[in-house]
Amino acid sequence: MVERTVVVGSTSGLHARPAKLLVNAAKEQPAAVRLRVGDRPAIDTRSILAVLTARVKQGTEVTLEAEGDGAEAAVAALADLIARNLDEEGDEDE
Repeated sequence: MVERTVVVGSTSGLHARPAKLLVNAAKEQPAAVRLRVGDRPAIDTRSILAVLTARVKQGTEVTLEAEGDGAEAAVAALADLIARNLDEEGDEDE
């Protein structure tokens, strides 16, 4: 299993636009990536409902985990996305 811990960079946390961008990026990955906050159960990053209800705020440390083919690249791509402040970036990322 591939795991990586990252701090949420978006001002609004993983809500609204950042959540949408994360879910869209997760759907493009070859491996399913799960997101865990502390000792809470891991959630599927491809589910907008799961991401929004996790209520992850800016500065929160989250752990991404995935298994199988493409897991390392998938975790790295989503970790890089989560670390950025997606609230301040333009629409070129969509």
